[in-house]
Amino acid sequence: MLSASRTGTACALHAGRFAHFAAIDWSGAKGARHKGIAVAICDASGGAPRLEHADRRWSRDEIVAWLLNEMPADTLVGLDLGVSLPFVDTGAFFPEWSESPANAHGLWALVERICADDPHLGVSSLVDHAEASRHYRRHGGREGDCFGGGGGRLRVSEKAQRVQGCNPYSNFNLVGAAQVGKSSLTGMRVLHRINGRVPIWPFDAVPATGSVVLEIYTTIAALAASRSKGASKMHSFEALNDALDALGSPRVKSSGRIDDHRSDALLTAAWLRTAAHLSELWSPDGLDDVRYTEGWTFGVR
Repeated sequence: MLSASRTGTACALHAGRFAHFAAIDWSGAKGARHKGIAVAICDASGGAPRLEHADRRWSRDEIVAWLLNEMPADTLVGLDLGVSLPFVDTGAFFPEWSESPANAHGLWALVERICADDPHLGVSSLVDHAEASRHYRRHGGREGDCFGGGGGRLRVSEKAQRVQGCNPYSNFNLVGAAQVGKSSLTGMRVLHRINGRVPIWPFDAVPATGSVVLEIYTTIAALAASRSKGASKMHSFEALNDALDALGSPRVKSSGRIDDHRSDALLTAAWLRTAAHLSELWSPDGLDDVRYTEGWTFGVR
């Protein structure tokens, strides 16, 4: 196992070892199965990206099973969710709460403990928790006294996303169609389950072989494919194939309508194939300050 300080260098040297690249578009919605979850994968040897179980409405538990038992060996897989919460700005995930964890692994464990009885890897118990809710903006005009005002607290990598032309939302905001707070919290229950079984970058060092999980933001892939921020969502195979062309990827042999969850996953899988060899994406400025707390979004420089 490589030391964390050598993670970026190791990946730059061994990027070619990844045999597959996968992207998972995510959903924090209530319920057992979700039209908002899509899994796409492509091969390092070439070919167009393709959907895994294209007709399935995935459950979050099925994603855990896929990550642990079904995805091909040596896959670099991105999850479209926030793998942690802001920490650096206040020195804590949940300032004024004595149970606030010291690192991301502890945060995932806390979410799991509080939400253990929530079905389908849901997080209602955390959202409504007396202490945790003080930090969130919830529906019905409920804003906790520790929310911080404005758009809410951002991680270091999210602030850097804005510099790159993206428009990230605070993971403490649970209101609005573009909110990602619930997605991120449900994702933390997934991360807790795979923790120690699949390396999760940048919290874990990247080994010389095997699969690796990391955080993605599909808008970064869309921008790399010459889509504008306002047109990052693609609802036709024609638009998707134009974006794949811009990445130098083979086109998907379909036409007509496609939902943006599947198109996001397909494009981002193809983008990961083009980006994994870029050493600067594995060792961006500021990473060492947040490696074990906030984590990072792959693709943010």
